[in-house]
Amino acid sequence: MRNQKYENVYAVRIDKGEEIVEKLKELCRTENIRFAQVSAIGASEHAVLGVYDLAKQEYAREAISCFCEITSLTGNITTVNEAPYIHLHATLADQQHQIHGGHVLELTVGATCEIFIRVIDATVGRIHNDQMGINLWDI
Repeated sequence: MRNQKYENVYAVRIDKGEEIVEKLKELCRTENIRFAQVSAIGASEHAVLGVYDLAKQEYAREAISCFCEITSLTGNITTVNEAPYIHLHATLADQQHQIHGGHVLELTVGATCEIFIRVIDATVGRIHNDQMGINLWDI
């Protein structure tokens, strides 16, 4: 991973074989990023995407272990218990132009991933909502 800061925006390049969520957590810890917007494109070699089942309070998971274009990767960065919380959704296109999408549970870069992180000068945490089984913004 490489990054450069321009005013309140980080340009981040995550390289082949690196796991995006882990690398973003590492960057957040190093740079003390506590609230931000994320936008990216690139390619993946492995992903696990989920669609949340509210009744079961768990993710229906799809593993995609082939080279795909990351046609959209968007989300935000907040905190839970003072630790970085990375919330991303992705749309991936495989070699047959089939689209896969959902909440990012795992996403390993297949060539490169180019990310913009727009930092907001604030701290937003998350609180667990027992009724839905998810962590909501604490605002």
